[in-house]
Amino acid sequence: MPLPTTNEIIEDLEFFDDWEERYKYIIDLGEHMPKMPAELQTHARLVKGCQSNVWIDVSLKHDKLHFQVDSDAIIVRGLLALVMAAYNDKTTEQIRAFNINEYFEKLDLEQHISPTRGNGLRAIVAKIQGFAVT
Repeated sequence: MPLPTTNEIIEDLEFFDDWEERYKYIIDLGEHMPKMPAELQTHARLVKGCQSNVWIDVSLKHDKLHFQVDSDAIIVRGLLALVMAAYNDKTTEQIRAFNINEYFEKLDLEQHISPTRGNGLRAIVAKIQGFAVT
């Protein structure tokens, strides 16, 4: 099952009345993401600044960056799904042009996650944006 687009995620989250339902939706998104192969879950691919273990691997396919991501925390896998909807299989120009802060504001996300999760989310975004620097 392919991930929904960022606009679809925003619309889906607006449908829910409370954050408990929104968390369930985000966790469900993470459960539908492909698992990263264990051999790629190396120290070199760990994202520094995350409370949970988060691994990111990147490859270039047809001028687009393709990411494999994973975490040992179910809510973080869901947050990774939100980030992948924005960045996966995009060109470096598309990644640099995407306004991730506006996207997170539309999701009303950062007021509803812990400060440490917020810091981890920013570390994940910074790592991905770092891959898009030319």
